[in-house]
Amino acid sequence: FFFLSCVVMWRSLVFALSMSPLLSAPRPAAVRPASVRPASVPPAVRGGVQRPALGLGLNKRSSSLGGSFRRSVATTSPPSASEAFFTPEEQNVLKQEHIELSGLQGKALRIQEQDWPKMHEVYANIPKECWEKDDVKSMAYAVISTALTVGTGLLAYLYIPLQASYWPAWLAYAIVNGTFATGCWVIAHECGHNAFSNNKTLQDTVGYVLHSALLVPYFSWQRSHAVHHARTNHLSLGETHVPYVRGDNPEHINKGGAKLKVRDFMMSLGPIGNIFYGVARCVTHLVFGWPAYLLWGATGGPVRGKTNHFNPWAGVQEKDALFPGKWKKMVLFSDIGCVATFAALVAWGLSVGSVWPPLALYAAPLVFTNCWLVLYTWLQHTDVDIPHYAKDTWVWAKGAFSTVDRPYGAILDFLHHRIGSTHVAHHVSHEIPHYNAVKATEALKETYPKLYLYDPTNIWVALWRVCTKCTAVERRTDSKMVEKDMYVFVN
Repeated sequence: FFFLSCVVMWRSLVFALSMSPLLSAPRPAAVRPASVRPASVPPAVRGGVQRPALGLGLNKRSSSLGGSFRRSVATTSPPSASEAFFTPEEQNVLKQEHIELSGLQGKALRIQEQDWPKMHEVYANIPKECWEKDDVKSMAYAVISTALTVGTGLLAYLYIPLQASYWPAWLAYAIVNGTFATGCWVIAHECGHNAFSNNKTLQDTVGYVLHSALLVPYFSWQRSHAVHHARTNHLSLGETHVPYVRGDNPEHINKGGAKLKVRDFMMSLGPIGNIFYGVARCVTHLVFGWPAYLLWGATGGPVRGKTNHFNPWAGVQEKDALFPGKWKKMVLFSDIGCVATFAALVAWGLSVGSVWPPLALYAAPLVFTNCWLVLYTWLQHTDVDIPHYAKDTWVWAKGAFSTVDRPYGAILDFLHHRIGSTHVAHHVSHEIPHYNAVKATEALKETYPKLYLYDPTNIWVALWRVCTKCTAVERRTDSKMVEKDMYVFVN
C-alpha cells in the first residue's frame, strides 16, 4: 500500500501539473541584458566579499512540466559511444603510459591550447532566453520536490509500523524519500546560484529554508560552491573532489601521503584488493563524504587547510580564506537555520519519548540524499581521462569544460532537475535556470563540439571506475599522447 500510494501521488502530481494552464503556457520573462551578464571573473574571487551569483543548469524540453517529464529521455543527442579520439596504436601507447580511457574515449585529452575560448565568446553563443527566470516555474518545481518528500514521509508515518521486523520497508522508504529530497537539495542549490528568481528575497528564502531543513548551511555552502565554480579542476585552488598528486608537486598541491600508500598496497593484491579498495572508497565517499567536507573540508582546496562550514575562522585566513570578510557573518546566519532544524528534531524525539521516529523518518533518508549529492558532484568532474590543471596553466574554459554530462535516465532527471545530465551548461553559466539548460546544452554542443563532454557509460559502472581508478593525478611531461599542462589519473 505504501509503494502504491507513492506511485499514485507522484503520477497525480505530474498529471495535474501537465494539465495546468499556468505551467503549460509560456510565461513572459525579462531577457537578461548583455550589460549585466556575468563578468569574466566570477564574484566569488573578486575581492572575496561579494555574495556570488551562482546557478544550476538543467531542463527545458517543454514549457509543460508534465511534458518535460514525459519526454525527458532523449532531449539531447549525445555522441556515439563508439567514437574514438585515439587510434588503436595510440591507445596502446596510452596503456603503456598507464593512462586509461572512459566512455569519453579520451576526448578531453585531445583538446589543445588554441581550442579554449574566452568566457565572453562562450556566452555570446548561448541563446539569451536561456537566462530567463520564471518564478511560477521555479516555485512549481520546488513544490513538486517538497510535496514528494513530505508526502512519502507522511505515508511512512501512517502505514509502516516502527518495529524492527519492518526494517526492509524502512530501508526502502529511506531510499525513496532520500531520492525525492535530493530534488529539494537541487532547488536550494539553484537558489544559491542566483538561477531561481530575479526576486532575491524569494530566492534566498526558499534556498535558506530548504537547505536548513536538510542541515546544509545555505550561505556557507553558497560561498564554497562559488569557489568550486570559479576554480573547477584546479589542483590547488579548486574546491571539492580535489585529487592527490604524484610526482611533480608544486606548492599547495596535496600529495596524499599514507593514503596513497594504502591504495598502492591494495592494488598490489590484485583483483581482491581492487574490490576491497573500491568498496571502501565508495562507502567512505558516498556516506561520509558530505559531512566530512562540511566539518573539515575533506577533498577541498589544499591552500585553505581544514575548513569548517559552520565555523568561518577554521582553516587558512587572509587571502586564501574560504570565508573572507562579510562572509563570516553569513556563515553564522546559516548556522541558525541548521541549529533550528536540529533543535526541532530533538524536540520531536523528546515529545514522543523515543529517538527512533526522527531517525527512521528523517535521518535515514538524509543519508541517501547526501549519497546522491556526492555521487553527482564526484562524477561531474572526475574520470580516468578528465584532466586537472595547476595554477600556472589553468584558465576558466579548462575548468568549465572539464565537466561531463552523464545519462541518469528520465526518472532521476525529473526528480533531480537534470543536475547530472546538463551540468556542462551549468558550469559554463551557473545563472541559467535548470528548465532552460537543455537549450543551452544544445547550443554548446553545436558551437564547441571539441569541448563538450558526454559519457554514455552507465552511471554505476562509471562510479565503480572512479572509485577504483581515480585517486591521484600526475603531470605526464614525458607523454607522447597527452598535453604537457594536463595532470591525468595514472593507474
